[in-house]
Amino acid sequence: MPRADFRSYYGRPIVKTPVWRHDVPAYLFTGGLAAGSALLAAGADLTGRPKTRRAARLAALGALGASTYFLINDLGRPERFHHMLRVAKPTSPMSMGTWILSAFGGAAGLAATTEARPRGLVGGAGRAAGIGAAALAPALATYTAVLIADTAAPSWHAARDDLPFAFAGSALASGAAVGLIAAPPHEGGPARALAVAGVALELAATHRIEHGLGLLSEPYRQGRAGRLLTAARRLNLAGAAGALLGRRSRIVSALSGAALLAGSLATRFGIFEAGVESTKDPKYVVEPQRAGLAPRDANP
Repeated sequence: MPRADFRSYYGRPIVKTPVWRHDVPAYLFTGGLAAGSALLAAGADLTGRPKTRRAARLAALGALGASTYFLINDLGRPERFHHMLRVAKPTSPMSMGTWILSAFGGAAGLAATTEARPRGLVGGAGRAAGIGAAALAPALATYTAVLIADTAAPSWHAARDDLPFAFAGSALASGAAVGLIAAPPHEGGPARALAVAGVALELAATHRIEHGLGLLSEPYRQGRAGRLLTAARRLNLAGAAGALLGRRSRIVSALSGAALLAGSLATRFGIFEAGVESTKDPKYVVEPQRAGLAPRDANP
């Protein structure tokens, strides 16, 4: 008897398409921006770069506020965010993310507030809070990758090993962009190094995602997601090149920072679109499962 060529019931999707709106990729971007800015601020504080420190601390707080808004707006009712703080569930990325976001917010908020206070507080409580925010920044930058990879969306789940690295690199690049835009060139060394490191990490991870997942890499290369990720790659390369070549130019540095911010935003939206699209075609569910069963069928 020939093997059945099953796809789905009347071609309908097998897994439910996420109902998330575009608040979610905006939330992914602003969370990464807050994390990258906090890391830059802590480094600037420890190396005596006050203008970079101030800009990065304020950017971290502003991005965190935007991230919280996007999250609460997507939840639909503000009290849902509060309700998630009633429990701590280590197996739930959303539960852990809520606690990470809240703890980071307290530290980043205190660090930013001390910028308007006397010098003693800036150097004392501000430094301690800034270091605390930087310590939480890696978790803030990457937990959202775990969150979307823990869903049934085939192309997100298949990229679970690489998404955290893509998000971490994107966060570093966007944080570096703050320093390139707001700080004077003579303070820009750490921001330039962070930009190059972030772009290299992001490009390596997204290349693996776009080409290393077999059939499930297709949604990252096609349609709107493919266009966004291609644009992100070009913007990131341009931003990293400008960061290296524009060491003495405030204008070139600022343009490089703008390119890195746009590239980070395009990366988050591109990855989001790819995951959503992978739920719409039954082949992204059926064919990988069938390929996984083939070795078992060959060796009963």
